[in-house]
Amino acid sequence: MTWTSPLELVRDALRGQRARDKDLRSLVSNLPYEGLEKGKQPNRYFPGNAIKTTKYSLLLFIPVNLFEQFHRLANIYFVGLAILNFIPVVNAFQPEVALIPICVIMSLTALKDAWEDFRRYQSDRKLNNMPCFIYSRREKQYMGRHWKDVQVGDFVKVFCNEIIPADLLLLHTSDTNSVCLVEMSNLDGETNLKQRRAMSGLCNTDPEFEPESFNSIVVCEKPNNNLNHFKCFVEKPDKEKVGAGIESLLLRGCTVRNTDHAVGFVVFAGHETKSMLNNNGPRYKRSKLERKLNIDVIFCVILLFAMCLVGAVGHYSWLQALPGVPPYLVPDSSGHLNSPSLSGFYMFFTMIILLQVLIPISLYLSIELVKIGQIFFINNDVDMYDPDTNSRVQCKSLNITEDLGQIEYIFSDKTGTLTENKMVYRRCSVMGTEYPHKDNAIRLAVLEGEETEEDVIFDQKPQPTKTTRSLDGSLEGNNFVDTRQHHRGRRRRKLSRSASTDVAFSSELETEVVPDRMLLQQLSRAQSSSGSGMIDPYLDFFLALTICNTVVVSMATAQRQRPAAASDNLSYEAESPDEAALVHAAKAYGFILLARTPDSVTVRLPSGKELVFELLATLTFDSTRKRMSVLVRHPITKEYVLYTKGADYAIMELLGTPYAERLSGNQKNIAADTQHHLDCYAKEGLRTLCFTKKVVSEKLYESWSVNRQRALAAIENREELVMDSAVELETNLSLLGATGIEDRLQESVPDTIVALREAGIQVWVLTGDKTETAVNIGYACRLLEEEDLVINMSCKNKLLCTSLLDCTLEEVRRYSADPRNVDTTPDISLVIDGRTLTMALESDLRDRFLELAKCCRSVLCCRVTPLQKSRVVKVVREKLKVMTLAVGDGANDVNMIQAADVGVGISGQEGMQAVMASDFSISHFKHLRKLLLVHGHWCYTRLANMIIYFFYKNVAYVNLLFWYQFFCGFSGTAMIDYWLMIFFNLFFTSLPPIMFGIMDKDVSAEVLLGVPELYRTGQGAGEYKFSTFWVSMLDAFYQSLVCFFIPYLAYKDSDIDVFTFGTPLNTISLFTILLHLSIEIKAWTWVHWVVMLGSVAMYFIVTLAYSGICITCNPPSNPYWILQSQMADPMFYLLCIITTVVALLPRYMFHVLRNSIAPSPLLQARQLDRMDPCAREQWIKEWRSFRGSRGVKCSRFSTPSSSNLESPVDIYPQSPTVSDMGDEFTLNVLTDSCERTLHT
Repeated sequence: MTWTSPLELVRDALRGQRARDKDLRSLVSNLPYEGLEKGKQPNRYFPGNAIKTTKYSLLLFIPVNLFEQFHRLANIYFVGLAILNFIPVVNAFQPEVALIPICVIMSLTALKDAWEDFRRYQSDRKLNNMPCFIYSRREKQYMGRHWKDVQVGDFVKVFCNEIIPADLLLLHTSDTNSVCLVEMSNLDGETNLKQRRAMSGLCNTDPEFEPESFNSIVVCEKPNNNLNHFKCFVEKPDKEKVGAGIESLLLRGCTVRNTDHAVGFVVFAGHETKSMLNNNGPRYKRSKLERKLNIDVIFCVILLFAMCLVGAVGHYSWLQALPGVPPYLVPDSSGHLNSPSLSGFYMFFTMIILLQVLIPISLYLSIELVKIGQIFFINNDVDMYDPDTNSRVQCKSLNITEDLGQIEYIFSDKTGTLTENKMVYRRCSVMGTEYPHKDNAIRLAVLEGEETEEDVIFDQKPQPTKTTRSLDGSLEGNNFVDTRQHHRGRRRRKLSRSASTDVAFSSELETEVVPDRMLLQQLSRAQSSSGSGMIDPYLDFFLALTICNTVVVSMATAQRQRPAAASDNLSYEAESPDEAALVHAAKAYGFILLARTPDSVTVRLPSGKELVFELLATLTFDSTRKRMSVLVRHPITKEYVLYTKGADYAIMELLGTPYAERLSGNQKNIAADTQHHLDCYAKEGLRTLCFTKKVVSEKLYESWSVNRQRALAAIENREELVMDSAVELETNLSLLGATGIEDRLQESVPDTIVALREAGIQVWVLTGDKTETAVNIGYACRLLEEEDLVINMSCKNKLLCTSLLDCTLEEVRRYSADPRNVDTTPDISLVIDGRTLTMALESDLRDRFLELAKCCRSVLCCRVTPLQKSRVVKVVREKLKVMTLAVGDGANDVNMIQAADVGVGISGQEGMQAVMASDFSISHFKHLRKLLLVHGHWCYTRLANMIIYFFYKNVAYVNLLFWYQFFCGFSGTAMIDYWLMIFFNLFFTSLPPIMFGIMDKDVSAEVLLGVPELYRTGQGAGEYKFSTFWVSMLDAFYQSLVCFFIPYLAYKDSDIDVFTFGTPLNTISLFTILLHLSIEIKAWTWVHWVVMLGSVAMYFIVTLAYSGICITCNPPSNPYWILQSQMADPMFYLLCIITTVVALLPRYMFHVLRNSIAPSPLLQARQLDRMDPCAREQWIKEWRSFRGSRGVKCSRFSTPSSSNLESPVDIYPQSPTVSDMGDEFTLNVLTDSCERTLHT
């Protein structure tokens, strides 16, 4: 081994750091350098594939763990006091004894950390030693190695059903089309297969790939955690560059499926892989209760300093009052006595050591243990277990369980969160003609056990009672049935799931479609008329449904052994439920997707003929374009055809408006009719998509293809260039038709939202759907109610938005100022689109928008982006100072989830991105009800009461020592043995409050769910109030006075020694503190009895044993045989009974009087718990029906008088007049009888 100078090592380390920090990395094959020392390896600066997630090593565990624990100020405080006790002039105890409490607490914490780290070590070792195959130049074959042996620049071969060991650039597969199918469920939770394509033009040795022939340079971006993007190009020896993206990258942790083998070049290894960069571990958040706790700890420190100051001044005064030098004041070695002032100064620090227990040393550890216990019960709640997916509630943030009981605002996504994200094909419009699919609607109704009558809005007569009046006073007709009435009878029973299947979006509800008879006839006529040319818009429409997607076709008998999701032994693997629904709908009409390769798409026609379309380009969906396209070459006409599908507003813009002058008359009618059908679909709550076709000339295709390849090979601004190339082609489209797909509500969503609102929680829904669809779903899930005044805000510029807010706020203020509306609450709901929301959140309008939102019972935001979702959450949380919770199921909800105080992810059909970013994960939205109303309430109430009890316990006990100072010259002497004082807090009284925090139930789950209003007790200040803390402190001072002075008066003028006086005090304090907790416990279980009686038994056993064996433990005074003597004296028992009763009498009387005179809602709820379950359920039903029909005055904005119809300019000088607004915005107010304007 050659010696390397330290300077050279430093230089090499700096070069490595620079290489890792570069935006672009140049990687070459390791094969030419195989066997050389590490310093000569070209890729040596990049980390290997071995991972290490442990925090500690065996050698450095103690110093590193101590460093971690000293980040907690309380530990520094107690260690500092223990060190201070070693100074002779200020020590209060034996120095070694003072170290015991903090050593025990820190040792327990270290053991917990060591166990957790050991489990991480075991997991790391298992992963690092997993087998894989790496090509060896020396052996001329792939050799069996371990994951930890993989290096950047290696060639790795992965076989079917094996997990990929590192991020691999795919170079070769066993598939003839160079395709590899991977399952990414370990990474993003999605069970559908993803298609990856080997880089073209690099493998010239088919059918077997020879790694030694690879002599190109791989240039890629530096590692990042984006699972959906990857920038790379391969530079051949002739300087030709071949671009690659995420479609050619195999990610570590994914599983190869339906492919015999694949060979890849390692670009990222170990901690630089995308999967590891996304593995951030548990998140740390500080709960609201913890922030309050830290403030109260500061108050306790101030109280401690005040008591120590009293002790210091008292000691000084006592020394000053002495007529001479008493014999028990021993001078130092030089015969010098400290002055009274200096002694008082030293006594200040002695008192800090003596009274240090005032700050609860074990509180933080106890809180951690309580939260672990609470999480255990949440995770094992069978009511929140989903047997279909075998999933339960997961708690990912261990320190904010109590925040679940204080939520005031909930922000929810719609698709997949409120709905099932199971897309059911319902209707379509082709070339301006609507096909309602009535037979399919009847089949769906039968599947759901409903009445077979289908409310088809297109068959309804116009409803003249529903009108809309905009601010300019014009009336707009509404030809559709009242969708709220429609949804009132649309409470569906959830369809029972079929046998479990791994195929995504493959339930019977999603895959089976009954064709529309009229459309079948039209399709038959189109086939016969078009002949072999296949040129007909109806045929093109279904071809677009079939091939304009990224659905992967695999055989059901392939290696993964998945059940068939389609007939003909085909299995469709779709990335979204929309795509799956459309492919199955096309299949119902005979257009069957048979195969998809990187270069072709095979479709079987209704006639049985198979067409193979050459796939030239796939322009994938992105959130900016809101559409996707496929460019194919028609096998019959040889034309270049672009099929596009996307959101209606995105597609219609590419056609021009429905009334564009450049469109012919027939096209105008088709566009206008289709737009009308789209509006109908939206009002019925259906998700809409438009389909178009464009024939591209050969010249245009060739020039566009060059630009496209240049964009794909780019590294800088690659996403922008790729998107620009797609937009360049997606112009002048010809409309084919549109589809309406239903996304059904999850089970019990309406009941959950109603319960959350009754619990005092404001529910906001943030969705990307169009307004009509969102409003319809809002009524279906009871976010919007029949009696609500629904304000629909939409405008095009900031000036109009300002006036809109002013108008609405003026009406709200006028309503509040009206004396006729005293004691009534306006039932207002707000619907706002994304464009208006952006303007409303700007700094000058934000306060007005929030003022309006606070007056609303619910808010529905439509057409919002993921960035807008997170911004709304942040603004509400920071400006209104409220506790927020965000719930979602997809990657577009991650920002919103992370912005809220509590993030909840739903493990639904869109993968696990939201779950991975959340604090808690659930399988259905309905579980949010019990998670908050029951577990949230319990966690907060238990923890708040336990913390208050901890402060009380420590103050009550330490004050016994403080009162004793008045009778010992403030000398810092203790009348209780030091060891017993330590045992008192560490063992005798530590377990009962922990069990109290884990298992106490103030109200049963049944009552909390039946009466959601009880949740309001935890909102705002909740149980842990400033007043509650100080009342407990005062009670602790009172009880300590009683526990000290009653025994003092009883033993006054007697000849007992100091420990004989202190032992009854210790025993009385134990009984008082435990019985105080007994008063606070609301639900006794056998665990509480065992812990309580066990604590008392432990006290007497330990104290008797200690008094019996400790002969010279604490010279010159020792507690030998003291408790034994006390227990033989009747005075001891009398003191214990009388003192404990007197100490607890005020608290007991306070509870009795408060519960008798002004019982709290929780007390009244506990009365229900004592009732028979049947009687309790009946009472809750009657109470709820009475509450719902007790004639609450409905809020209605009165029509303003003519004097108030002045221009807004008179009130708000910056606001535009109504005449200035024209028809550029609408502010619709919907009521149950009409829709009318808000006048200003």
